[in-house]
Amino acid sequence: MTESSNYDGAPPVPPAYGIWRSTGPNTFQLKYMFYMTKPPSKFEDLVGGNGWLPTGHGMITETLTLAADSNSFDSKIHWDAFDMSGKPVMGGGDGTTHGTRIRF
Repeated sequence: MTESSNYDGAPPVPPAYGIWRSTGPNTFQLKYMFYMTKPPSKFEDLVGGNGWLPTGHGMITETLTLAADSNSFDSKIHWDAFDMSGKPVMGGGDGTTHGTRIRF
């Protein structure tokens, strides 16, 4: 599983990479990692190749339930944030999602 975003307001946005597995009828568990970057402190950093450097990573876990008609889903999602050495940092949280299949 790969996630990419062209919409975020603070590019560049690194992709997220993950895995998923079925955990029962119409239920799935997803887990993916993304990398966080920080903006350069000054314009000259971009020119010198020291722009959007990594600051750590995040880990997202999600439990997804697919509707019986397979046209929508609901899920519970949790993410944790880690620094460059892998130690937990402030951030993260819990939420819920809902998605609907794109149709013709």
